[in-house]
Amino acid sequence: MARSTRPEGRITRGTTGVNRLRRVDRWIAALPALRTADDPLVVDLGYGASATTSNELHERLSAVRPDVEVLGIEIDPERVRIASAAARPGVSFRLGGFEVPTDAGRRPAIIRAMNVLRQYDEAEVADAWARMTARLAPGGQLVEGTCNEVGRIGSWVTLDADGPHTFTISLRVAELEEPSIVAERLPKALIHRNVEGERIHELLVDLDRAWAVHAPLGVYGPVQRWQATVASVRDGGWPVLDTPPLGGRGRWRLGELSLPWSAVAPA
Repeated sequence: MARSTRPEGRITRGTTGVNRLRRVDRWIAALPALRTADDPLVVDLGYGASATTSNELHERLSAVRPDVEVLGIEIDPERVRIASAAARPGVSFRLGGFEVPTDAGRRPAIIRAMNVLRQYDEAEVADAWARMTARLAPGGQLVEGTCNEVGRIGSWVTLDADGPHTFTISLRVAELEEPSIVAERLPKALIHRNVEGERIHELLVDLDRAWAVHAPLGVYGPVQRWQATVASVRDGGWPVLDTPPLGGRGRWRLGELSLPWSAVAPA
């Protein structure tokens, strides 16, 4: 019997927008898996209603890997048709889903799947992660998460073939009221876990507390306040990544905070 080529997954809302994924793109650009890849193929899985995020991803990653290729994959044939009209050198589009189809069986160095699993059930996450990571090149990375419509509030998990290894929060601190605003934009694996007894809930409580304590530093700017907040939760025992390229004050200044996945994994 011939193997089915039907895309794995289902059509979701497909919203997109200019600069929506700039924060996660910046994270991907720093990943050693991209910078050292023999074949820098990056998949934008579930890019949405237009070619916008795939073309922006290519522009941003080209700064560190001029030979990068971006393949946008969507499960909706009409979205593929629309995006393909905006294809350009280094950026192409095709029909597919979690099976991550590529020409000649190429294995991507990076798969970005933002705002895709948000519309699935939590029970479906592990299988989707496993299906996508199985398609990665050795040492490749999957970046999966959620952000708001304008990209100012987001979070994501970074995974490899062995499973998730880091969790990142990324916020525009210039207009931040409380860090826990990210609760509504947690990855699907965590969004229903923001309850007492779960580590992600404890993290957000501690972040809000430290943010309030350091309110006086706001006179020096929100970035100073955020850096002090991150330092406080680190000093309080949270294993915050504090060495470049994925941690440290350089990333804190961007409104980011990254920890090992084990620190926030569901109980």
